[in-house]
Amino acid sequence: MRISELSKLTGASIRSLRYYEQKGLIATVRQDNGYRVFNQMAVERVKTIQFYLSLGFSTEQIEGFLNCVMKHQESQCDDLLPLYTEKLRDVEKQMETLKLIQANLQDRIAYIQQQKVLPEEHTP
Repeated sequence: MRISELSKLTGASIRSLRYYEQKGLIATVRQDNGYRVFNQMAVERVKTIQFYLSLGFSTEQIEGFLNCVMKHQESQCDDLLPLYTEKLRDVEKQMETLKLIQANLQDRIAYIQQQKVLPEEHTP
């Protein structure tokens, strides 16, 4: 199948597919006319790449374990558990930071709203 077909089947942009190919995440064969041709397995690989991207992994990280997860169950890929654990720690730290930002913003909003109310109370 051509790259446009792969794009339609996976929802990945043609630009993303070219990037995955450049990174070695998906393989293609070039026809004599220069068109890329992908086999049916490319659909599953792209969907798997998209899944791991949605978990916050980089293409470099995905490259390290993609072949394993395509051949085996996740539980058989020894590199995944430490990556999942590290990613979860990163997400938890980000959530803590976002909670602090949220609290600071709530405080600022409350302060500004309070300042707007006070002058109106003093008017006759």
